[in-house]
Amino acid sequence: MRYLALRVISATSALSVAASLLTAITAHAQATWKPDRNVEIVVSAGPSGNQDLTARMIQSIWQEKRIVPASIVVNKPGGGGAIAYTYVSQRARDPHVLVMLAPTLFTSRVMGQIKFQHTDFTPLATLFEEYLFVSVRADSPIKTGKDLISRLKAAPDSLSIAIATAIGNHLHLGLALPMKAAGVDIRKMLVVPYKSSGESFTALLGGHIDVAVSTFGTVLPHLEAGRVRVIGVSAPKRMPGLLATVPTWREQGADAVFSSWRGMAGAKGMTEAQVRYWETALAVMANTDEWKKDVERNFRVPQFLNGRESSKYWDAQYTEVETAMTELGLKALN
Repeated sequence: MRYLALRVISATSALSVAASLLTAITAHAQATWKPDRNVEIVVSAGPSGNQDLTARMIQSIWQEKRIVPASIVVNKPGGGGAIAYTYVSQRARDPHVLVMLAPTLFTSRVMGQIKFQHTDFTPLATLFEEYLFVSVRADSPIKTGKDLISRLKAAPDSLSIAIATAIGNHLHLGLALPMKAAGVDIRKMLVVPYKSSGESFTALLGGHIDVAVSTFGTVLPHLEAGRVRVIGVSAPKRMPGLLATVPTWREQGADAVFSSWRGMAGAKGMTEAQVRYWETALAVMANTDEWKKDVERNFRVPQFLNGRESSKYWDAQYTEVETAMTELGLKALN
């Protein structure tokens, strides 16, 4: 089973991307519109989580490279993203308000937790895709993904599982899909949402939670310090380097692969010139060595799409997420 399939870029496409980037850099320098005050990058999760870290990396590169005059990260956690999305929707036609997007927007919508959809914002870029990791404390009696499957098959609610930021989101699916494939009754799993992945790992390390699901950016410092053990990854094959010893779920009896994505949108009602400015600012940022190294360090899959391409991509992704969640019994009845 495969949801949210990765987009493969051919050599020809790569040349096209390079040419588009050169055009973007030129367009950025000649932009007819530019921000005239602080730009807000709104994040629907608390500090230290993956979305927050990504937003702060973008903000840092923009500032260091002088790509965007001035920007700040604004955290608006809660309500499955509703607080952040409401805030941005109230700033319609304001080109100084941007928002980080992830599949959480789709999953919260499918579950009936929020009214917002990606079409309520102005698509600007898709930045990358990434796989999801399941971790336990280094001293946990759960040594492998097979151990986890065995425990949950016997008693689905016997272990507490931390995710951020809402039930049914991409992190939830990152564990639910392989567990379902392995025969676990996923509707009975004890899943606990936190405001950010940073908070969920604090709970894990403090012994308040047994298992945590996250993207790799949150896992990395704890893995390097030897505080956690990664027992499964939703990738189709083993990952390189530091993660070469981590088996995929397929290797452990759960035939499921799942990937997530990150993107940026603006408030609804931006002008064409404003959209062009932000598309190029993000394209230039994505071509910096700092961004490329961060993507590689966090075992992400580079994928840059402009606003128009992102709109089509998100349309398709929403349909796939809705299908997956319907199969898992997580879609709202109305």
